[in-house]
Amino acid sequence: MILLQSPSKYLLQILTTRLENLDKGVELDSHWIEFNDVRYHVQASMKNPNLLFLSVSLPPPPPETVSFGGLPPGAIEAIKAAYGVVAQILDPPRDGFSLTLKLNLSKLPPDEEHKHGVLTKIASVREVVLGAPLRVFLKQLASRTVASDIDKVVALVHRPMESFFLIPQVEKVTVVFPMRFKDSIDILLATSFLKEFVDARRTAGLNNAPPCSWSPSPPPELKGAPPEALSSNAGFVSFVIFPRHVEGRKLDRTVWSLSTFHAYVSYHVKCSEGFMHTRMRRRVESLIQALDSAKPEYEKAVKATQNRSFKRLSLKDGRSSLKSFS
Repeated sequence: MILLQSPSKYLLQILTTRLENLDKGVELDSHWIEFNDVRYHVQASMKNPNLLFLSVSLPPPPPETVSFGGLPPGAIEAIKAAYGVVAQILDPPRDGFSLTLKLNLSKLPPDEEHKHGVLTKIASVREVVLGAPLRVFLKQLASRTVASDIDKVVALVHRPMESFFLIPQVEKVTVVFPMRFKDSIDILLATSFLKEFVDARRTAGLNNAPPCSWSPSPPPELKGAPPEALSSNAGFVSFVIFPRHVEGRKLDRTVWSLSTFHAYVSYHVKCSEGFMHTRMRRRVESLIQALDSAKPEYEKAVKATQNRSFKRLSLKDGRSSLKSFS
């Protein structure tokens, strides 16, 4: 299985190239979309080559989730903690975006390794922002504390108008994903993939991985969730996260893996579909070759004769040909 990387490779390339060519002062204006839900816009001018504006458009939240100014809870604090003096949050953000950061490259640390770490963190802005509320709950799990005012079922946005659910407890956090796909073939492949995914968790080499289960109907933990948020055509996947899964550096990996689980499944579904199409094309080509080699020799000769072309002689050419025989 291929695991998706947290930093945006394109954004990291832009930041690295900009830092290496500050003396050239080239204007920059770039738009792109990743994971089919987050839109980026990077802009820089020739007058201030050290300043770079990064705008991010997040998935629109469904009604059952909580957001503040288009951002999930804890996002502002997570941005300040991750980027420090390098990034300044612009309020309001640019039109059509949920967040705009003013990056000052002159305030990056002088140490090359530390500098690359900050750039990588900036390129991971999706994880920092969308994973902020999930990180808060998992940190509470690591310290084995749960806030008294937290609902039994918490909805967090992870796709446009779609949410996944957390059931926080002192000793564990249960994460439930309603899996939705538009294409009928994707639904069949995703259902099969998720069943195999759950079976693979039972192998001996994955004993330390979070327990995983799949069901075609909502699990009992979602009893208090809004009914309109529980629509699914590929079942429900549940993970149980224990404190050992969020200790130390494991926290970042767990937050990213859970935040992009639907994209992870979609990626492998599309890869499986492409692999099957390739196998089908190769099979058709081999059958055509077998049919061609099975044709009798006289059919090939007739076909070759039919494909011959003859040049029609004009009347003048015909008379000249007759004179040559006289």
